[in-house]
Amino acid sequence: MVRQMVDDGTPIKRIVRLTGLSRGLVRQIVRGEREDVFRIRESSLTPWLPRLEREWAGGCRNGTELRRRLRADGFQGSLRVVGEWATRQRRAEQAVPPGTGKPQPARKIARLLTVGRDHLSKADTIQVARIEAALPALAAARRLTDRFTDMVRNAREGALEGRLEEAESGLLGAFIRGLRRDQAAVIAALREPWSNGQTEGQINRLKTLKRQMYGRANIDLLRARLVAAS
Repeated sequence: MVRQMVDDGTPIKRIVRLTGLSRGLVRQIVRGEREDVFRIRESSLTPWLPRLEREWAGGCRNGTELRRRLRADGFQGSLRVVGEWATRQRRAEQAVPPGTGKPQPARKIARLLTVGRDHLSKADTIQVARIEAALPALAAARRLTDRFTDMVRNAREGALEGRLEEAESGLLGAFIRGLRRDQAAVIAALREPWSNGQTEGQINRLKTLKRQMYGRANIDLLRARLVAAS
């Protein structure tokens, strides 16, 4: 993304403001000196992560104590990296408290799974990852939905049949069967440049005027107000 913005002529100062990355990191990316933008700092912990997770699951939540136990087995890393790992673990648990017994509303889960990953907060990202890990079929449906959305937005008529076939046996089966019944209209929507957006906009405006009068206006008054507002 940074390289694309540079190719488009975006100044480094604006890239820093838009991405939240440091100026030095942006310059390194532009010069080809950095690829691992999301490099983790605690690389010395990598061989010890399974042990840390076992200790954490066993109830040890103090960074100093965790480091002491690792050092007894030969760990040479600093207290800082262990403390940072423990802090992230605590924040992850606070983001989605375990054992609450209260499932998320279906509407919220649907929104989280259809919103672009770049627009999710850290807590929502953790929650989505847990949902998809627990429900692989839901994760597959999300990927199919993303591909279907991309097909519609880019009017790829030729990809329709393939998208229908790969999705009809999963969680989107009922949706796909509905599209099959009206497939000619779907193909026309992908092929033709026309849109009913103007019609829907006028309907929405009419409903807004009707709600302003608490639904009590007759046809003549609604017509007069609609024309006057045009």
